[in-house]
Amino acid sequence: MKILWTPWRSKYIETFKEEKKGEKHKTCFLCDAINGVGEDKDRLIVARKKHCFVILNKFPYNNGHILLAPYRHIGEMNDLNNEELIELTFTLKDSVEILKKIYCPSGFNIGINLGRSAGAGLPEHLHFHVVPRWDGDTSFMATLFDVKIVSQSLEETQAILKRAFDEYLKQNI
Repeated sequence: MKILWTPWRSKYIETFKEEKKGEKHKTCFLCDAINGVGEDKDRLIVARKKHCFVILNKFPYNNGHILLAPYRHIGEMNDLNNEELIELTFTLKDSVEILKKIYCPSGFNIGINLGRSAGAGLPEHLHFHVVPRWDGDTSFMATLFDVKIVSQSLEETQAILKRAFDEYLKQNI
C-alpha cells in the first residue's frame, strides 16, 4: 500500500476539533493575512487592490483555489459599498482569466457561502471562492478513498499566481 502524505491537512482537521470543543477562532484569518507582519508570499496573498485582495485558500480543493475578499471585515453582501462590490466583481473576472491562462481548466466553481448554515467557515468576513476544475478531476482517490490530491505546493502556486496577477493587472489598467 502506498501512503499519500498531506501534512498541511492536519491543521485544517485541528480547527474542527477545536470547534467541537467549543473553542472558536479568536481572529479572522483574512484580516490576519492583510494586517500581518512579513511578506505577502508568506501570507499567501497573490494580489492587492484598493478595496479587495486575492489570497490562496490554505486548504485548497484544487490547484489554483483562490479567495477574493474585501479588506473590510464584513459578513453580509448588503454591507459592501458600491466601490467594493464593483472591484470584487472585476477582480473575479480578472481572476478567472488569469487562472485560465495559468492552469487551463475546463471550468470553474465560483461561489460565496453567506452564513454558517450555508457552509461559511468564516461567516464574519465574506469572501468568494474561485476553484479551477478539469473534466474528470474527481479521480479514483476522491471516489474510493475520500482523498483529494493537490499536486502543487502552496508556495509554488503563490509565486506563479502572484507573477500572473502582477503582469495581468499592469496590462489591463
